[in-house]
Amino acid sequence: MSQLKQDHHKVKAVSHDEKQQYIPGRGAQFNTKNKFIKNESTREHIEAIDDWEETGKPTQYIEQQSKTIVNKVESKDVGMSYSMNPYAGCEHGCIYCYARNVHEYWGYSAGIDFEQKIIVKKNAPQLLRKFLMHPKWDATPIMLSGNTDCYQPAEQHYRLTRGLLEVCNEFNQPVGILTKNSWILKDKDILQEMGKKRIVSAMVSITSFNEDLRRIMEPRTTTAKQKLKVINELSSAGVRMGIMMGPMIPGLNEHEMQRIMKAAADNGATFTAYTFIRLNGAIKFLFHDWLYKNFPDHADKVWHLIEQSHDGKVNDTRWGVRMRGEGNIAELVAQQYKKYGKLYRMNAEEWSLDRSIFRRPGQQTKLF
Repeated sequence: MSQLKQDHHKVKAVSHDEKQQYIPGRGAQFNTKNKFIKNESTREHIEAIDDWEETGKPTQYIEQQSKTIVNKVESKDVGMSYSMNPYAGCEHGCIYCYARNVHEYWGYSAGIDFEQKIIVKKNAPQLLRKFLMHPKWDATPIMLSGNTDCYQPAEQHYRLTRGLLEVCNEFNQPVGILTKNSWILKDKDILQEMGKKRIVSAMVSITSFNEDLRRIMEPRTTTAKQKLKVINELSSAGVRMGIMMGPMIPGLNEHEMQRIMKAAADNGATFTAYTFIRLNGAIKFLFHDWLYKNFPDHADKVWHLIEQSHDGKVNDTRWGVRMRGEGNIAELVAQQYKKYGKLYRMNAEEWSLDRSIFRRPGQQTKLF
């Protein structure tokens, strides 16, 4: 039996054994094994669990003093050079999230742990200030939420994203933002100020207008209606706004691309991006389990469409292909994106974040 078939059989077994158990408000329904830990207990079969109810416990915030906050992005096809993430793990619980795998580096599972155990980098603003003071830093734009959402529920208490924006505004450091949460509106004042200086742009992630789908696929994110309100309010305040349609999942939400792009454009969005679903690492098991529990009647169809778009697999590691897929289905999505992007004048303007006004406190503006 091939490794792919073994994996397929394993995740289907998990779904069958646990089909009577469903944790409301969470995307993942179990903890996958952490590949970096040799000896650990996992919850892969419900019959062997004595304390299943602990998965329903409230989210745990794990505060720490980090050593760094700005990370160089080595991936060649994600559209950013540097990122900063004040939180690791994400309570939004999006079942498809690529960042789940990163949680294993912290010693946790990519499953429920990712949504329930949130690492809070309490000294993030101080670390950013120290980073920007380095004499060789050249004001390259930094992405907020390159990994997990900087406006996830933890932000309501810790306000680390606000602190990072205040530092960026002080230095005139260009920054991009990606979020699924309407909490970003709490920072409209500083975003408006940064928008006037062309040192900020923001993207709101919209994957579906189907509330039944969003509620289980992205259980703790805000509604699509609220996301459109965010775009409208911030674009009206002078902040350049765009949308991320990611991921597009054949058989679930790829048919909504035109509607999403039109609604976003009507509310002031001027640029857009998308990704095609890929299931790398532990996400393959989590997504399969979620898919067969929630859509038993057409789960097979969706799974096989994903496989058809990645050369018989559900993931592809090749640069330039992995985020777009290949084959008829992926090509159809790409054609829709191009067609409707042109129709609604997305990405039509020449625009870039302004690096020329970056300055360190006590220094004159330096042109790059």
